[in-house]
Amino acid sequence: MKEADLEAALKAAFSRCDYNFCPLSEEQKQIMLQVIEELIEQKALADNRSNNPLDELSSEQRQSFWQYIQVQEQQNLSWKAQLLNDWLQGRDSGAMQFIREVYGFEWLNRIKPGHIAKYAQEALKLKLGDRIEVSNGLWEWVQETGPCSREWFSCTVIAVDETNCTIRFSNGAEYQIQGAYNWNRYNWRWVE
Repeated sequence: MKEADLEAALKAAFSRCDYNFCPLSEEQKQIMLQVIEELIEQKALADNRSNNPLDELSSEQRQSFWQYIQVQEQQNLSWKAQLLNDWLQGRDSGAMQFIREVYGFEWLNRIKPGHIAKYAQEALKLKLGDRIEVSNGLWEWVQETGPCSREWFSCTVIAVDETNCTIRFSNGAEYQIQGAYNWNRYNWRWVE
């Protein structure tokens, strides 16, 4: 129910009270109207808090945010703790400084894992021209502790479809990553 509808309903109730010889004083009517306004404001605030805070970011900000999270997780660090430590120690947070300056601590505190999961798939989608690094695990057998270890090579995305992408290395060689979002997701990462 909208604010105007609630006010109309209250005024109809005031009229009924008058009609049934139980009139309310002007002061009582004002108190009831104020209570309704406060309830509407509280509901709007609660609705805003239940929405995904990441919806408030631009797509570029979300992409930067997602990349920051990935870098921190690759280093087994908590992204939120890292940001808070920067803030508490007065350090610049680099590409994430906009969160402190524009959104603040309350916004950051509203973020829950489900909010991030909503945008995780969007953030993983490759586009033409994206710079990524791919592992030699795409074309050869590598082991974490073996004679052939994992190496990373920089490249550019030159074609993308729903599940695969084609990349070009700096030497001009091209390679198609099949299952780029599924089984081969482990073998590519965003350039740091």
